[in-house]
Amino acid sequence: MNPILSFWAIFATIALLVIYCDLKYDMLKDASISVKKPYSWSRVQLAWWIVIVLSAFIAIICKFDIAPTLNESTVILIGISSATIAAAKVIDLSDENNAEVIRHQDKSSTGFFLDIISDENGASIHRFQTVVFNIAFGVYFIVYVLNHMKTGIGHGANPQDLIMPDFGNNNLILLGLSSGTYAALKLTENKTAVKVKSSSITALVDEENREPAIG
Repeated sequence: MNPILSFWAIFATIALLVIYCDLKYDMLKDASISVKKPYSWSRVQLAWWIVIVLSAFIAIICKFDIAPTLNESTVILIGISSATIAAAKVIDLSDENNAEVIRHQDKSSTGFFLDIISDENGASIHRFQTVVFNIAFGVYFIVYVLNHMKTGIGHGANPQDLIMPDFGNNNLILLGLSSGTYAALKLTENKTAVKVKSSSITALVDEENREPAIG
């Protein structure tokens, strides 16, 4: 089978499996009390890289009849996504256990793209940048794999190990900082809601305690 068609067939199969699991089990959505749960960027990010890397891994096995050894940068890519979803889960659990927090994740979904780039105030630049960086690096990863599968570049003792791209340290640092910024600012996303709630209560109490005007 053509290696390019093989890759896309595997990619489509895994992607459809992820979509099915999401439709049936809300795999890509935030823990939420809303009937229409919003999508979680950390979960989508991990799914994005799993689909890409696993598709390339299986396609290489189909072409060379041997499993490739994942290079360090590919392992780090998965590690960054795994660390991001772990940090997001810890933050979410903390907010869920705080009765005073009004979680923006409990609002109804506004659509896939808006959900993953939005915080409590709507679309945010720090979420947008991490989404864009991951899409760009993911597309590059796919194009690199397809070009090397098609041209046969990487012949040698272990050609199967040279099909996936080896990202430089600066590229990995950029992705790490991007995800780190998302996780750090996620800590404050629902704190604003608490302040708004407290301010509203204070204003209401002041209004009730105000002495009526004499006239």
